[in-house]
Amino acid sequence: MAPGAPRLTPQTVQVLRLLLADPAVPRYGRDIARETGLKTGTLHPILARLEAAGWVHSFWEDPAEHEDQGRPRRRYYRLTGDGVRAARSCLADADARNNPTSSAYLLPRPGYQG
Repeated sequence: MAPGAPRLTPQTVQVLRLLLADPAVPRYGRDIARETGLKTGTLHPILARLEAAGWVHSFWEDPAEHEDQGRPRRRYYRLTGDGVRAARSCLADADARNNPTSSAYLLPRPGYQG
């Protein structure tokens, strides 16, 4: 993992996979929580770490959008360009480590006489 990269816990991986599904679309916290099944108390620290690492950008919706609907204002999250690249790379590495049939695991071991 690169220096300054957030910890890739299983929950962080869930969030990154969701955000990578359509990186251009901003998602709000409750939507991310519903889609991943994570509690907001778990989700928001993950989003804060991703934002601190520069992988995620957050912004508040325009007040007119929520006032008309009579609901609280939403904070939206979207992967940055660097976040998309970093997340894809880290997830690919994690998938390779967790998938024993990946090509990295099919290379012969040093000294193998097969």
